[in-house]
Amino acid sequence: MAQLQTPSARASTASNSLFFLFIILLTAANLRAPITSTGPILEDIRAAFGLSASAAGLLNFIPLMLFALIAPIASMLGNRAGLEKSLWVAVCLIMLGSLLRISAGEPGLWLGTLLLSSGIAAANVLLPPLIKRDFKHHTAKYIGLYASTMAITASIASGVAVPLAQISDAGWHLSVGVWVIPALVAVFAWLPLLKTAHRQQRQSVACPAKSAPLKSPWRSALGWQVSLFMALQSMVFYTLIDWYTPYAQSQGFSQENAGWQLFIYQAVSIFANLACMSALKKLKDQRLIGFTASLAIFIGLAGLLMLPACALIWLVIAGLGAGASMVTCLSLFNLRATDHRQAAQLSGMAQCVGYGIAALGPLFFGMLHQASQSWTLPLSVLLAMSALQMVLAPLAGRAKHIE
Repeated sequence: MAQLQTPSARASTASNSLFFLFIILLTAANLRAPITSTGPILEDIRAAFGLSASAAGLLNFIPLMLFALIAPIASMLGNRAGLEKSLWVAVCLIMLGSLLRISAGEPGLWLGTLLLSSGIAAANVLLPPLIKRDFKHHTAKYIGLYASTMAITASIASGVAVPLAQISDAGWHLSVGVWVIPALVAVFAWLPLLKTAHRQQRQSVACPAKSAPLKSPWRSALGWQVSLFMALQSMVFYTLIDWYTPYAQSQGFSQENAGWQLFIYQAVSIFANLACMSALKKLKDQRLIGFTASLAIFIGLAGLLMLPACALIWLVIAGLGAGASMVTCLSLFNLRATDHRQAAQLSGMAQCVGYGIAALGPLFFGMLHQASQSWTLPLSVLLAMSALQMVLAPLAGRAKHIE
C-alpha cells in the first residue's frame, strides 16, 4: 500500500517533478489571462457588437459567478471521474471557449465566455488537490509558483491587450485570440497523464482501498472560516480591479495613469506569491502570514481613503497583501484537509462561497457610490471587510484539519 501512495505508483509521467511542474504552470497560465485580456479592450468589443454598457458588464460578471456555481460541481466530478480526466476536460473547455469568442460572432462571444469560464472554474478547484495528492511534501512550493504564474499571465494579458489590438486589422480578435495558443498546448500536454490515470483507476476499482469517511467542510466551522477568508480577499481584489480606474480619475489621475497603477497592483502580487511560498514552508501554521497579508490590504485601503494623492504607494501595499492572501488561501485548501478528496471538497466550497461573494462586491460597491455620490462610503465598507478578514485569518490559519 505504501507504494501506491508515492507519485511513481500513481503515474509514471507525473513522477517526473519537472514535467509535473510544467503541467501545473501551463494550466495556471490559462486560468486568468483569457479573462483579464478583455478588460482593456472592452470598449472595442462593445463597438463591434453594439453592446450596451450593462451587457458589456456581464462579460466581467459571468466569469466570477461561474467560478462560484461550478466550484462544487467540479469538486464532485474530480472525486468521481478522477482529477486528471476532469482537468483535461477543463482545459478543453477553455480552449473551445477561447476559439468561439473570436470565430462565431456575438453568439460565440457569449457562449465562448460561458465555456471558458466554466473550464477555468473547474481547474481552479482541481489543481490544489492534485498537488496535495502527488506532491504533498512540496505543496507550498507548487502552490506559490502556480499563483505566481496566474498573476504574471494575468498582468501580461492586461498589459498587451491594447497594443495587440492596434498592430493588426484583426483588432480585439488578436488580443483575445492569442490566448488560444497556451490552451491548445495544455490540451495536448495533459494527454500523457490520461492513460496512466485510467490504468490506475481500473486498479483502484479492482482493489478498492479502504478509507475513513470524510467530514464535509460545509458542516465544519473551520471550512467556513477558510471559505470566508477566501471570500473577503477575493471581494476586495475584484472590486479594486473593477472600480479603481474611475476612482483614480475622480482624484485627478488620467485614465492611462490609473491603468498603469492597476497593472502595478497586480504585478507586485507576484513578489508576494513567491515570498509567501517560502514563508509557508517555514511557519508551523498560517495565522501570522494570513494576518499580515490582511493587514497590508487594510493599510492599502485606508491609505486610498485618507490620502489618495499617494495612491501608488497604497496600491503596492494592498497588492502585496492580495498576493500573499491568495497563496495562503490556495495552501489552506490542502493544509486544512486530511487527504486530496477532502481538499477537493474544501476547494470547491471555498471557491463557491468566495467567488460568489466576490462577484457581488463590485456590484454593491457601485450601488453605494451611486447612492452616496462619493467614494467615502463604499471605500469605508470595503475597509471594514478587510478588517473582518484580519479577524478570520488567525482562525483559518490554525494548524488543524477538518474532522
